[in-house]
Amino acid sequence: MKFTNSREIFAKTARLIPGGVNSPARAFGAVGGNPLVMTRGNGSSIYDADGNRFIDYVLSWGPLIAGHAHPSVIEAVQKAVSDGLGFGAPTRGETEIAELIIATTPSIEMVRLVSSGTEATSSAIRLARGYTGRDKIVKFRGCYHGHVDPLLVAAGSAAATFGVPNSPGVTAGCAADTLVLEYNDTSGVQEAFSAFGGEIAGVIVEPVAGNMGCIPGKPEFLQTLREACTRAGSVLIFDEVMSGYRVALGSAQSRYGITPDLTTLGKVIGGGLPVAAYGGKREIMNAVIPVGKVFQAGTLSGNPVAVAAGLATLKLVSETENFYGGLETKTARLAEGLESAAREAGLTATAQKCGGMFTLFFNDPADREITDWQSASRCSEKTFARYFWGMIEQGIYLPCSQFEANFTSLAHTDQDIEQTIAAAKEVFSRF
Repeated sequence: MKFTNSREIFAKTARLIPGGVNSPARAFGAVGGNPLVMTRGNGSSIYDADGNRFIDYVLSWGPLIAGHAHPSVIEAVQKAVSDGLGFGAPTRGETEIAELIIATTPSIEMVRLVSSGTEATSSAIRLARGYTGRDKIVKFRGCYHGHVDPLLVAAGSAAATFGVPNSPGVTAGCAADTLVLEYNDTSGVQEAFSAFGGEIAGVIVEPVAGNMGCIPGKPEFLQTLREACTRAGSVLIFDEVMSGYRVALGSAQSRYGITPDLTTLGKVIGGGLPVAAYGGKREIMNAVIPVGKVFQAGTLSGNPVAVAAGLATLKLVSETENFYGGLETKTARLAEGLESAAREAGLTATAQKCGGMFTLFFNDPADREITDWQSASRCSEKTFARYFWGMIEQGIYLPCSQFEANFTSLAHTDQDIEQTIAAAKEVFSRF
C-alpha cells in the first residue's frame, strides 16, 4: 500500500496542531510511523487519503456500533440539520433520548446530557462530592475517565495511599483526595474502605475496562464495590462511556446485575456525534442545579443534530431483533480466530472480549489472563507494533496501541471476520 497523500497531509497538520492530532489516542507513538488520514467511511469500511480501503475495528473509538454512515442515522442527522443547528433551548429530541436511556438502563431515574465523556465523568465526580458532603474519590489504576484533573493520577506506593499527579498541570492538591487502587482487587477495596470509608464520596470504575485493553471486571470485584459503597454511604459510579450500549442494551451493569448510583454514558449514545450523559437515582440527580446546588452547565449540551444521531442509533440497537446476540457472536468468532492464529505461529497471545469489545493481548507467558494494569503492562508492545503494521498492509485498521479495546459493529459481515482472521494468519506467518 502507498500512503503518500496521508504523509503529505499529516506533515502539514503537524505544523499546525500539537503532534498533528486532536486527541493523543490517534497518534501512532506506540507503533511508530505517522497516522493515516481518513476521508470517508461506509459500513464496516474506512478509506484513507490515498484511496486505501480498510476493514475498521476502531469505529471512531467505539461510537459507531451500527457501522459507518448507517442510512437511518444519516437520515436522522440530515433532517435535524435542515431544521437548524442548535437553539440553546429545550428540544423534543432531548426528551426522547432521555426517555429511551431511562427505559433501557434501570439504574437511571434521571439523566443530564453533556457533550463529552470527560464532561460526564467530571460532573458525576462533582455530584458525588456535593451530594455526600465528602471529598475523597476512589479510582482504579488503568481505568481512564477522561482528562479530569483529580483522575489523572498515578498510584501511590501502597494499596491505600493517595495518588500523585501524572500529568503536568495537575496540582498535588487536586490529586490529594484521589485514592488509586488495583482493578479487580477486592482486598484492596476492603482495605481502603476500612481506612477511609467515612470520608469516601464515591468510587468511579469502568465495569468493563477498555483503556488498558478489554478487561472485564470480575463479578465479585464489582459486587464488593456495591456492598462497600452501600455500607459507607458512598456513591458508586459506573463509567460506561465505552461499555454503555456496547456490551448489552442495558450496558455492563445489566450483564452483571449490579446497580450503580450514578452512570456515565457516551460514545454509542451519540452515534458518532458529541453526546454524553450522566444519570442515576432521582434523589442524587436532584442535587444538580437548577433543582439543587451542584453546578454543571454546557452551551452545546443536548445539541439537536448530535441528539438526532444518538437517538437514531439507540432506536436501532433497541429495536433490532437479537442485535446484541449477533454482535457478541461475531466478536467471539473474531477474537478466538485471532488468538488461534497467533498461537499457531508460536506466539503467546490471549484474546479477551465482552459484547462488541475485544483485545488481542501479546501477554507474558506467566499471565494466563489479563486482569489489571500490572498484567496488561507486561504485554509486548513490540510484538503488537509488528502485528499492527502487518494488518494495515493487509487492509485491516486496528487501534494503534496494545492497550486500547477493538470494536465490532452491526455492519461487520461474516466475510469481514474471515478476511481479518486470514490476514492475521498471513501476518503472523512472517514473525
